[in-house]
Amino acid sequence: MKYLIAGLGNFAPEYWETRHNIGFRIADSLAADSLAAFSPARYGDIARLRIKGKELLLLKPTTYMNLSGLAVRYWLQKEKIVDENLLVLVDDIALPFGTLRLKPKGSHGGHNGLRNIEETLATQGYARLRFGIGNEFSIGRQIDYVLGEFSPEELMAMPDKLKTATEMVKSFCLSGVQITMNRYNNKQA
Repeated sequence: MKYLIAGLGNFAPEYWETRHNIGFRIADSLAADSLAAFSPARYGDIARLRIKGKELLLLKPTTYMNLSGLAVRYWLQKEKIVDENLLVLVDDIALPFGTLRLKPKGSHGGHNGLRNIEETLATQGYARLRFGIGNEFSIGRQIDYVLGEFSPEELMAMPDKLKTATEMVKSFCLSGVQITMNRYNNKQA
């Protein structure tokens, strides 16, 4: 069975350390945990790994956040992966820093990457793992905040948060969305 794990972010170097690129960080953590390496491919960098008989295709789109759907649709079709086996890794300002929430489907919630995936796939029926980045910004400063870097305190906590996110991705592929939600969503990340 095949899964597409799409970590969202902006590919240009000036965005690498930003809050908006947490999807890339989770994908990198998962690849490193499995000793997989990313290589350039169409619409993104790709890494392949196997976990207990499941094949995972990790994607970091190079289309920029607002066009993430192009890369996701391309790789779903190319690899013949069903929407139910898609997991999108994304930042969420509605959750406190480091809070992790898996959802089997839902709206884009104002997130432009999720909005584009929803429009491109014509469905909200795909799972997403939301990583809380907090909302410590004043009115009108949301873009600066999400495109800003994590605080030193957040960076200190990041390894543990990424480890939990990596465990959640593996659990999604091995045990399914419902069991993973039950196991992790109410647990303090």
